[in-house]
Amino acid sequence: MLSAVDKVRAAAGDGRREYRVEDLAEAAGITTRTLRFYRERKLLQPPRKEGRIAWYGEAHLARLRVIAELLERGHALGGIAELIGAGESGRDVAELIGLEAAIVAPWSDETPVHLDWDELKATFGDQLTEENTAESIAQGYITVEEDGITHVSRRLMDATTALVAEGVPLTLVLEASRRTQDHVDAIAEIFTALVRDQLLGPLAADTPLAPGEAARLTEQILRVRPLARTVTDAQFALAMDRRVHAEYDELLRQRLEQREDGRELTED
Repeated sequence: MLSAVDKVRAAAGDGRREYRVEDLAEAAGITTRTLRFYRERKLLQPPRKEGRIAWYGEAHLARLRVIAELLERGHALGGIAELIGAGESGRDVAELIGLEAAIVAPWSDETPVHLDWDELKATFGDQLTEENTAESIAQGYITVEEDGITHVSRRLMDATTALVAEGVPLTLVLEASRRTQDHVDAIAEIFTALVRDQLLGPLAADTPLAPGEAARLTEQILRVRPLARTVTDAQFALAMDRRVHAEYDELLRQRLEQREDGRELTED
C-alpha cells in the first residue's frame, strides 16, 4: 500500500505534483504495463530518479493524455512518436492536434434517416426495384438492413421523394445524382488542391513548424472553410441563371420557328 507521502510529492519544493508509476497509470486511465510500453517506445519522457524510485510529474500525465487523444483519432503509435518528437523540437503538440482537427473536421452536417420497407413501397411504388436500390448503394447513399434502409442524408432523401412525387422517375433522379456527384467531387478537388498548395505547404516541408505556426494555420483554415462553400454556392447560382436563360431563349426560338413553318404551310 502506497503511503500518502508516496502518492503526492512536491518536486524540488515548487509545488508540482509527482506520481509513482502506479499512480500515474491510474491517473491516466491506463495500466502500468502500457505506461512502461510507452516508455520503451520513447513516447514518454524519462522520469526523475530518486534512488531506485522513478517519479513522474504533471508533464508526464499531460503527455499520456495527448497520446490517448491521438490514439482515439486513429493515429498509429509510430505517427504519435513523430508528433511527440515534433513537439519536443519546438512544435506544440496541442496546436498540431488542433490543426489536424481543423483540416479533417466534417463539412457536412447531414442527419441520417431510416425508412422501413412499407414506407419505401408507399413512396416509390413499383419504382422500388433492385436496380434502383443497387444504384443507390453504389452511390454510397444508403445501407440496406433487414427492416428497411438508412439514407445518409435526410435532406437528400426528402429531395428525392419530392422529385418523384412531382413525376420525375426515380431512375432519372438517381442518374442526375450520379452525374452531380462526379461534378461536386471535381469541385472538392479544386478547393482541396488550393488549400493544400497555397496554405498547407509548411506541413510538407522537412523543417519543423515555427512556434505558433500550427495555431496560425488552424485559424486560417477555419476562415477559409466557409469561403469555399460561399464561392461554390454563388458559382452554382450564377451558372443556373446562365443555363436557365439559355434554355428559355432556345425554347422561344424553337416556338418561333414552328410558328413560321406553320404560316408557310398555311400560305402554300
